[in-house]
Formats: sequence, structure tokens, C-alpha cells
Amino acid sequence: MSNPAVCSDVSDAVELSEQFNLYLKPIARINVSVQLPQLKCPGKTISNWEVMEKVKNMIKPHIFTSLKVTKSTLDFIRLEGEAENKSHVKVLLLKLDGKSIKLSGFSDTLRVRAAPAKIHFPTRHDMASYFRDAKNINEMKPGERPDTVYFKDLPTRWFTAQNDSNKDKPSETVLNSVFSVFGEIRCIDLPVLDPYRKQMTESKPGTIQTFSFGQDLTFEAYVQYKEYVGFIKAMDCLRGMKLMYRGEDKALTANIKVDFDKTKHLSEKAIRDRKAERERLQAAERERVEQERRKKEEEIRQKEKERLRIEYEKREKERKLAEKLQQQELRRREREEKRRQKQIAKRKREEEEKASLKVAQESRKLLITQRKLDSLRLMNEIFNNVKTVKMKENELQQQAAQEKEKLRQMELSKLKQIEEDKKRVEAELKKQMDMKEQERVLRERLLRKRQAAKDRQKEENREALRMKLTQSTVRLKSAVVMKR
Repeated sequence: MSNPAVCSDVSDAVELSEQFNLYLKPIARINVSVQLPQLKCPGKTISNWEVMEKVKNMIKPHIFTSLKVTKSTLDFIRLEGEAENKSHVKVLLLKLDGKSIKLSGFSDTLRVRAAPAKIHFPTRHDMASYFRDAKNINEMKPGERPDTVYFKDLPTRWFTAQNDSNKDKPSETVLNSVFSVFGEIRCIDLPVLDPYRKQMTESKPGTIQTFSFGQDLTFEAYVQYKEYVGFIKAMDCLRGMKLMYRGEDKALTANIKVDFDKTKHLSEKAIRDRKAERERLQAAERERVEQERRKKEEEIRQKEKERLRIEYEKREKERKLAEKLQQQELRRREREEKRRQKQIAKRKREEEEKASLKVAQESRKLLITQRKLDSLRLMNEIFNNVKTVKMKENELQQQAAQEKEKLRQMELSKLKQIEEDKKRVEAELKKQMDMKEQERVLRERLLRKRQAAKDRQKEENREALRMKLTQSTVRLKSAVVMKR
């Protein structure tokens, strides 16, 4: 479907219906082929837009009302352009065919070829061949002979009645008035006006839907003529034409598809089948409406039944609630009486407990005082014992420090002796170079022995000190336990 385009040149328009401002305008369409050069650099591309601009510049001062790319390959670009007037086609062909253009970034020139575009429209030979070779066709019956024209992409607003408020649906009367100029019309079918047509199309298994429904800008139509002459006249007049609507301020054109009917759409059998199917769908619709009505009535009855049930349950609930509240009130009074009796008994017990508690508190005060005195005596004994133990620990620490000092003095004297021995040994080594290695080994062995003796002496001293400290601690603990 192509949107209506503005038309500025109406000199070649042929009147179709003056009442509805509809005209036929010849299609002035040409094909332009541009030969492309070999792309030697990878990544380099040719702009279709630039090619189209070059072609537009070649035909100036003439213009294309529309120009689009129909095919693009590595070898050529094919454009389809439409001129404003049929008489301009020869001029445009002279300006384009055999000429050359040059694109930016390419050294080679591009050769341009142009020729009139072929209009896809059935000829008399096509129609005669089809009806001659088709099977199950009776040319004596309407709809099965060449008498029906199929229209597609007719603009909806151009075929609406002037007094009709709904501008989204075409008028069968307007369509009849417009196309009856070619001959008397037997029958017209607009699928878009049939509310059941979509369901009828979907219900047929294996049928491909070709009708468009809903708020479309265009529509389809079948126009059946009474005479063969009217059919042929309509096909001949519409060949190579587009539809034009001439308004008060501007004219619009629209490309429409015109073909002869190959589906026996307006045959008596097809009309009967559609009528039977429509009646079946209408009966189904009435049945559906009746079912919905019964369903709504059943829903209303169910809602009323549910309302009564809810009211009954509400009354029962209120009655049970009143009984429950009454029982709760009785239980509350019983609980209050029991609570009052308990409070009386509790007050008696509290008075007795207060008296016994007072006696117990006096006894406890005496006991606490006695324990405090015992605690003070015990604390004095503990402090005295701790003082004694602390003094003994200080004496032991002093003895340990003295022992440590003695050991340090002994180590210093031993180190001095070792130094003197080392000096003596070095002096001897200087004298006896041949005995150097042996004396060095002996000296290291002597040093290790002396060090081991020193370590053993330290360990023995530490062990003796540890034994003394352990014995003093044990005696201290024993003294504390005996005091307790």
C-alpha cells in the first residue's frame, strides 16, 4: 500500500466521477539502471543516496514525484522513478539514457540506462487464456466469466458518503456511482463492510486471508458488471492508470491494484455460501448473546443466593456472638468471684508471711553480723600470710640475683681464660704452620666441651633455683590452708 501523494500537474487527468472529484491519471514511471564500477579498495562503498541525487540533478528542471531503489547489487543499482506527467517521460529518457555520472571518490564514470517501466496489468490475451484454460467454470453464469474487476488499495476517505459521519468506512453507493460509468453494475462486494467476513475467512481450512479489516486507510472491492462490454471497458480504461482525487486546495494521487477476479468471488455459489455462512455466524452470534444473557441471569441469581446466604450467615454469626458474649460475661463474673476469694486468701497469707519474714530477717541480720566478724578475722590472717610469703619471695629473688651475678662473673672469667688460651694458641699456630689444621680442630672441640659444661652448669643452677622456689610455694600454700 502506498500513501496518497500530492499532484501538482493535472493536465493529463481523465475524469472518472465529477460528483466525487475522482479522476484517472496515467502512470508515468521509468526504470533507471546505473552501472557500478569495480570496488578495488576493501571497505569502500557506494552511496545509493548520492546516486539518486545525481540522477535528480540530471533531469532538472524536471523532477520525480517519487524515486526509490528497487534493486541494488555489486554490479548495478536499479531505480524506479515516477514523473508528474506522461508527456515528460520521453524528455526524461533523453536526459538519462546513455549518459554518465561521476561519484565522489571514484575516478571511473558510471553509465546510466533508462527505459519506460513495465506496468503490471492483465491484457485481454491474459484474461482470454485464463478463462479458456480454467476448469470448473461455466461462462454462462455471472461471476464465473470475465465480468468482475478486483480493486485493491482504494483510499477509504475518497469513497465515503458526504453525509456519513463515519469516515473510516467506504460507501457501496459511492463505489457504484463511480465505476458505473463503464457499464451497468450487477453486484458489488466490499469485504470491509461485512462484520462477519473475517470469521468467514478464518473458518475455511486452508484459505489464505487476502482481505484487510479494521481502521485501514485503504480497502478492497469486487465490482461485477452485467455486460462483458462494461467489464472490458473498465479494464481498458484503468490500464496504466492511477487514481486521483481533486480537492479544493490540492490534488492527491494513489496507486491502486486492478485485476480481474480469478476466485469466482461473486458467483452465485460463492454468494450463497457467504450468505449461508453469514446466517450461521449470525445464529451463532444470537446463540452466544442468548448464552451470555442466560449466564448473566444465572450470575444474578447466584449473586442473590449468595447475598441471602451471607445475610443468613451474618444473622447466625450475630446470634452466636451474642451467646458468646453472654457466656463470656458469666465466665467473667465467675472469674471475678474466684479472684476476690483468692485476693482474700492472698492477703491472709501475706500477713502471715510478713510476720514470719520479720522474724527471719532479724535472724538473718544476726547471722550476717557474725559472718562479717568471721570474715574480718580470716582476712587479717590471709594478709599476714601473704605478707610473709611476699617477704620470702623477695629473699629468694635476691638470692637468685646474687647467684646470677656469680654465674656472670664466672662466665666472664672463663671468657678471659678462653681469650688468653686463644692468644696462646694463635701464637703457637704462627710458629707451627704445619700443625694449624689439627690445632684448629682441637681448639673447636675444646670450646664445644667448655660451652656444654657451662650450659650444664646453668641448667643445674636453674633447676636448683626452681626447686627452692617450688618448695617455698608449697610451704606457703600449706600455711594458708592450715590457717583457714
